[in-house]
Amino acid sequence: MNVGVVNAGSSSLKYRVLALPEGGAEGAPGEILAEGLIDRIGVAGSGDSAPEVPDHDAALARMLADVAGIAIDAVGHRVVHGGERFDAPTLVDDGVEAAIEELAELAPLHNPPALAGIRAARRALPGVPQVAVFDTAFHRTLPPEAATYALDLDLARAHGVRRYGFHGTSYRYVAGATARFLGRPLADLRLVVLHLGNGASACAIAGGRSIDTSMGLTPLAGLVMGTRSGDVDPGALLHLARVAGLGADELDALLNRRSGLLGLSGHADMREVVAAAEAGDERAELALGVMAHRARHYVGGYAAALGGLDALVFTAGIGENSPEVRTRIVGGLAALGLELDPGRNRGPERGPRDLSAEGARARTLVIPTDEELEIARQTLEVVGG
Repeated sequence: MNVGVVNAGSSSLKYRVLALPEGGAEGAPGEILAEGLIDRIGVAGSGDSAPEVPDHDAALARMLADVAGIAIDAVGHRVVHGGERFDAPTLVDDGVEAAIEELAELAPLHNPPALAGIRAARRALPGVPQVAVFDTAFHRTLPPEAATYALDLDLARAHGVRRYGFHGTSYRYVAGATARFLGRPLADLRLVVLHLGNGASACAIAGGRSIDTSMGLTPLAGLVMGTRSGDVDPGALLHLARVAGLGADELDALLNRRSGLLGLSGHADMREVVAAAEAGDERAELALGVMAHRARHYVGGYAAALGGLDALVFTAGIGENSPEVRTRIVGGLAALGLELDPGRNRGPERGPRDLSAEGARARTLVIPTDEELEIARQTLEVVGG
């Protein structure tokens, strides 16, 4: 079956069309028939010219023109927030559309463009099944003690305030790929996965199930990110509101767009931070230290929650490509049986690989993620291919 995958942002639409075997074999990579990125949706050109791609309907039309001649049997859409309602990929109908729109309250930057992509695809391909694949769904297995904040319980429940977690599509893919790489049943594995990109999170996975994760109600909590703060004492925000006069919108901008690596070092790109630190920049060095300290904090806590650790897995852009970051994180985790082989860590290889030193009790792996393939597989599960 040919499955289209749509990842719609506010001003972009990333797509891929894959041919997957009937039955959706778990490890099958599929054949990429087409892929592309349509950006600057709704963004005007120079002067007073109108946008070349005025809306998501126009972007979908361009995608279909790009893949003309390929019969699409189903379309899978990445949706960031599924709230408490959605714990699995779901066939889209009018009711599901309405629910995704309601959940925009929890993900105002992410759910509206995803919904625009879904609506455009339903209009353009009225006879083709559309499936919503939710980033939060993988984490619906969190036990209550991991998902619940110590707030007034009635107030929290009334407003849906709990830990939801994100990057779930990536985690599901990486967990399965790790089991295949190690040649072991996923049900037997205790994994901590670090999804390190501009957005970053950690996840404890026991037997293929998420039991804890660093992001929470929103993708703001947890690890140090490119421009996002990760964990901050909430009292610090109250203090800034009082002494610096920052309102809710200003605090939102501070935490999401002016913090993290950017706030600490002046650079949001990890490559620039590493280069600056190597050149002696003290702020960049501090940023790397804070980032690694926070990551080790989560790895250690999750290893305890898992009752031991079979592998620490790095994925996403930074996790897959930065030996410096991996060195700083793993270097402080020898007590967990983790030890890097410096040559393997800095080697030119790409793809799944074992970076562990000989004799290490737990493995340190790089497993590249493929969220589009995972969305396609989950879509196929729903439509029964």
